[in-house]
Amino acid sequence: MAELLRIYDENPSQKHINKVVETLRNGGLIIYPTDTVYGLGCDITNTSALEKIAQIKGVKLEKANFSFVCEDLSNLSDYVKQIDSATFKVLKRNLPGPFTFILPGNNNLPNVFKKKKTVGIRVPDNAICKSIVATLGNPIVSTSIYDEDEVLEYTTDPELIKEKWDHLVDLVIDGGYGDNIPSTVVDLTTPQPEVIREGKGSIENL
Repeated sequence: MAELLRIYDENPSQKHINKVVETLRNGGLIIYPTDTVYGLGCDITNTSALEKIAQIKGVKLEKANFSFVCEDLSNLSDYVKQIDSATFKVLKRNLPGPFTFILPGNNNLPNVFKKKKTVGIRVPDNAICKSIVATLGNPIVSTSIYDEDEVLEYTTDPELIKEKWDHLVDLVIDGGYGDNIPSTVVDLTTPQPEVIREGKGSIENL
């Protein structure tokens, strides 16, 4: 049974954030709010947790296109090859924000992702999310939680999310109603930024 934990976006309780981080460090899976839809996440350094998420999503871990959720751009070089100044300016203009940017991965990627040439980077504009990553000290690996209902596509009510994911995750954060439009995905490994999926992020600033 998952625990439902209410955390306020305006001023996240550090005590509650510590509880979330403890769950992540123990290999737990969490569902948490972002600046777009609710995400399913785990600690990037925990292979068994990563495997659980891949299993839930029905994909092979080494081929999974999960996003790395970072606190800011300062730990970009941990997982991303050196990028040119034009690419960095695009990131700086749009992050934190509702974007996933595909960038060239470097040799420091976790072992399970070693064969991947690229990595999706997210820096959501959400205080809860940023506090979790800051306290954890490394990125969360994340994926959106789709809804099987074709009309809904994304569930926005944390209590309904808890009901549905109760036996699959350890903790559901109630950060209020989520959005139902996902992030805009942009590939920055091409000569010009290439929009893979248009979502909440405006492509005018690219």
